[in-house]
Amino acid sequence: MTQIAADAQAIWASAIRQRRKAMLQRLIMGAATALVFSPMLGWRFSATWMAMYVLIQFLEAKVFAPVVAGRVQAPAGWRGVYGDLVLILNAGFFGVIAIPLWIVGGPMGGIASAVLLSAGMINSVIMSAGSMRIFACTVLPQLAIFALTPLFMAQMGAPPHVVTAVAVGILSYTVFCLNTRRTLFRANRAETAARLEADRKRKDIETAMASRSAFLAAVAHDLRTPISAILTGAEELDRGVKSGAARPQVALITDAGLMMKELLDDLLDHARLDAGRMSIESRDFDLRNLLSQTARLWAGPARAKGLRLRLEGARTLPQMVRGDAMRLRQVLNNLISNAMKFTDDGAITLRLNAWPDEDGAHVLLIDIEDTGAGMTPEQLGRLFTPFDQTTEGVAARFGGSGLGLAISRDLIELMGGRLTVRSTPGQGSVFTLSVILPRGAEGEASPPGLTPEARATITRALSRPVITAPRPEPKPAPEPAPAPEMAATMEVELSEDEPAESPLRVLVVDDHAINRRAIQLILQSLDCEIAMAEDGLAALEACERAQFDVVFMDVRMPELDGRETTRRLRAGGGLNAAVPVIAVTADTAPEDIAACTAAGMNYFVSKPLTPGSLLGALSQVLEEAAAAAEAAESAAA
Repeated sequence: MTQIAADAQAIWASAIRQRRKAMLQRLIMGAATALVFSPMLGWRFSATWMAMYVLIQFLEAKVFAPVVAGRVQAPAGWRGVYGDLVLILNAGFFGVIAIPLWIVGGPMGGIASAVLLSAGMINSVIMSAGSMRIFACTVLPQLAIFALTPLFMAQMGAPPHVVTAVAVGILSYTVFCLNTRRTLFRANRAETAARLEADRKRKDIETAMASRSAFLAAVAHDLRTPISAILTGAEELDRGVKSGAARPQVALITDAGLMMKELLDDLLDHARLDAGRMSIESRDFDLRNLLSQTARLWAGPARAKGLRLRLEGARTLPQMVRGDAMRLRQVLNNLISNAMKFTDDGAITLRLNAWPDEDGAHVLLIDIEDTGAGMTPEQLGRLFTPFDQTTEGVAARFGGSGLGLAISRDLIELMGGRLTVRSTPGQGSVFTLSVILPRGAEGEASPPGLTPEARATITRALSRPVITAPRPEPKPAPEPAPAPEMAATMEVELSEDEPAESPLRVLVVDDHAINRRAIQLILQSLDCEIAMAEDGLAALEACERAQFDVVFMDVRMPELDGRETTRRLRAGGGLNAAVPVIAVTADTAPEDIAACTAAGMNYFVSKPLTPGSLLGALSQVLEEAAAAAEAAESAAA
């Protein structure tokens, strides 16, 4: 009874589903049986038997439909008893055709019935999947009919020793069926246990991955806060420093902050790729402009190192393509940075080639060739291994985490392309990027702004980054080309009858005092009235008391996060229901930015904060607000 109960809970439903899958097989076997034996039993008898056998199959399918659908897992109550009776009827009706075969066909009919019953029983044993209950309902009725064979033989005058031999054979066959069922039961139980264990391990891994993602997000948020303070403080020091001797120390602080940011970005990208959370966007962009812009930005560092940076084959490239411009730029910056790092003299060549494929897309092939020291086969084998810089002392000499090439390869593979390398010691290296990009929409497109990842890679080599401001969809905030202090010191002459404009009213919402102070430090030279709030609830209270021109909203905050705060602000209908909200966040994945946009945020600036990125975001939202107000006035007029 214990084994039957265990079967019912563990494999009964599985056996029923297996029988449902074999329903067509049983119908074909029944039709073949009726057709083969119709000359012996008559067409009318065979057709009647087949019609009833088909009805029984559909009756079984109807009774066990909830089991097949997954709504019932155990044979409980009347359904279990009813199901057992249907299984017995099904098996018994198939086996009962053996009796007329003996009666009508004599010994030859008996041989045919023995073959038919043995085949039916072994099929039922296999379909039982080791379940004792299914075995008892489907095999035993046929076995009972099979056991009548010695009686029919004795009645037809078979010698006693032949009858005895057949009886022993039937007994042996019964034992064989029981052993086969037990073997199937054990195999099924082991398979079930293995599946449950695999499911448990999968859930454990998913839980661990979710915990790691949450940990990395928390670490990223907490680390970007002090990095923001370091970069902001260094920028302010650089503005106020008067001694030429102090500037190298300020530059050292800035370089250290940017290096920390670059390492953190690489670690987070690697974690997202490893967890399968990195996604690739597909938008139209100007490929020629992207490559030209990238080459121009690296021309300065190349000249400073005494290298030549060459771009060949640009005329073969299409202009408008569709893909992820931000990630393609990130990969190119990683590869050029790597080439420049290990090349002391000579040239770095970007060799470009493209051609249309049969589907109308563009096959893009980019070789980044350097004249550096090259690599050995052993180094090539380790090249794309995360955290492995292939040679001792590389980290001490050049810095970095050893993740850039691994991230680049994974990003290109996400785009459906490949990143390969060939190298010979003493003759340099050639990295080959190949990817297929669909044809983009014709017409001029604004070049995408440089991303924080691109800035982090090249800022240390450039004296002042030149960043194109993104339009109008939320993207990482731009670094404006003019230095921020120019805007801060710009004066406007006012006529005597023209009243001075009121100062910009800004609300800064962040649970970290360091971030609030960093934003205040950046904005203090712009004649702003700055209010502070340390969480979402305090921000909503401040918005009820006063009207603001712009709100800087941290996304991750305790109790009420930035997105929910923005949703409540928009839904409240108060003084600041339509105020521009700039998200301040360390989470820059596309799905995170989409969530900010859905919550009603107008723009976002990524941590660590820099004066250029924050002022660029502020300028963007104010321009858009002014344009919207002007359009509303025109419509009203």
